[in-house]
Amino acid sequence: MSADRAALQRALERGEQEGGSVEFKERLTREIHLADGRMESLAAQLRHRVLSGDGEATYVVGVTDDGGLAGIDPDAFSESMDVLSLLAEEAGAHIEDVQTWGIDGDESNTRAMARDSGGGLVGVATVREGAVLETDSDHIVVGTAGHVDHGKSTLVGSLVTGQADDGEGGTRGYLDVQPHEVERGLSADLSYAVYGFGDEGPVRMDNPHRKDDRARVVEESDRLVSFVDTVGHEPWLRTTIRGLVGQKLDYGLLTVAADDGPTKTTREHLGILLATELPTIVAITKVDVVDEERALEVEREVERLLREVGKTPLRVERHGVDVAIDEIGDGVVPVLGTSAVTMDGLDDLDAMFEQLPKTTADSGEFRMYVDRTYSVTGVGAVASGTINSGSVEAGDELLLGPMPDGGFREVEVRSIEMHYHRVDEAKAGRIVGIALKGVREADVERGMVLLPVDADPTPVREFEAEVMVLNHPTRIGSGYEPVVHLETVSEAAVFEPEGGHLLPGDRGSTTVRFKFQPYLVEEGQRFVFREGQSKGVGTVTDVTPLE
Repeated sequence: MSADRAALQRALERGEQEGGSVEFKERLTREIHLADGRMESLAAQLRHRVLSGDGEATYVVGVTDDGGLAGIDPDAFSESMDVLSLLAEEAGAHIEDVQTWGIDGDESNTRAMARDSGGGLVGVATVREGAVLETDSDHIVVGTAGHVDHGKSTLVGSLVTGQADDGEGGTRGYLDVQPHEVERGLSADLSYAVYGFGDEGPVRMDNPHRKDDRARVVEESDRLVSFVDTVGHEPWLRTTIRGLVGQKLDYGLLTVAADDGPTKTTREHLGILLATELPTIVAITKVDVVDEERALEVEREVERLLREVGKTPLRVERHGVDVAIDEIGDGVVPVLGTSAVTMDGLDDLDAMFEQLPKTTADSGEFRMYVDRTYSVTGVGAVASGTINSGSVEAGDELLLGPMPDGGFREVEVRSIEMHYHRVDEAKAGRIVGIALKGVREADVERGMVLLPVDADPTPVREFEAEVMVLNHPTRIGSGYEPVVHLETVSEAAVFEPEGGHLLPGDRGSTTVRFKFQPYLVEEGQRFVFREGQSKGVGTVTDVTPLE
């Protein structure tokens, strides 16, 4: 058996023993194993296994009673995990982790493999004592922005680990997820990080690359802070807009490097943050590499930039953290100097993030725009995103869509995961992955939305909007085709401005029509549009239902 199947090998070798913590199951079904009387006895069995293992049991699924590798198909495995989760909940426990392997029938016979494999999947589920994590209602989500090399990812990496940077952006590696990003030192996609606060102060990560370390932080914290780290390089502005517009953020964190000062990208990112009416903090980074005079010069540049857009800068070093917390938003932007190398200013950021109030509400019906999709063996399609409103629980029935034809499909929530920790419920503002039953991963696309099954959503191809042109080389006329970023939607659209055209700096009305497919768009939603060097912001004022 290969090394990557070591967990399976160990479980098979330990075997199913009276008074042991290992249990073999070929499969579990709702019809049989959740029937009257059967569920209670199986939950009692599971409780016994957990107690025998000092709070942890191992369930091997897809094997016969004597440890032979039977293998079951993915749908049967998914149902087995659903049933096991319900049994664990009944027994006051939860599934902590699941590992799966494909069985091809060619395994050699050993004591642990007494029978020839029948093909399919076999998995090892770790079941732990205690209820599934319940998250607090003060969990805040912060979106970062700023020019490339201005230290966004490095600053966040030092915040979530408490580790000083090596001066070469080493802590940035805790967030970059693609090999070419690590090699080049540039983020090319959104990345995520989390830390928290408990009775004794910050709860930080020891090794952010390990999913169980993120789970530990989530479990130990009374208050969580999640970061959506965006992209600073100009070619990936679209991805940055997606991170700032498509997530349910509570605050923005804009970084400006002390050795470089505000740039064109700084102005663009600030414009996007303000267009979304997001309370924002400006962190002047790398203050350790410049003298005091240069740091003050950049601070004054930032203050002038903020005043130009009608905002009032508030120096945290002068007025204090408490005043910054009280005044942020409503036109006030706190500004402070930081260094990930010397850790200057990070204590103030900690204090702010520990006390800043949540700005997104949990109320209303559940809604989540899909940002990412992926498939997990034995689980199926997973839709990831930030919950816009309301809450969702495992087992809920939802609508997914609109599909290209404008229709919505009924799906069921298999399970919910937040920062690699399985939860039984998630509320507005949480960044989650929701495993869906009833749909293939290939049919789930970014920009779709998840809603309660009794909702009556109206797909939209065309809407009216009030827009402001931030910049354009000439003028915007009828037939202008930018990309519209609304929630997680990124779609080409055609503009038909009232009066025929709009000039840079103009505000005006326009009809907007998606070129390729409908989306769920509603009055009051804000969006960003861009095409080449032209950019603008807008608000939906009316919608035309799809016929």
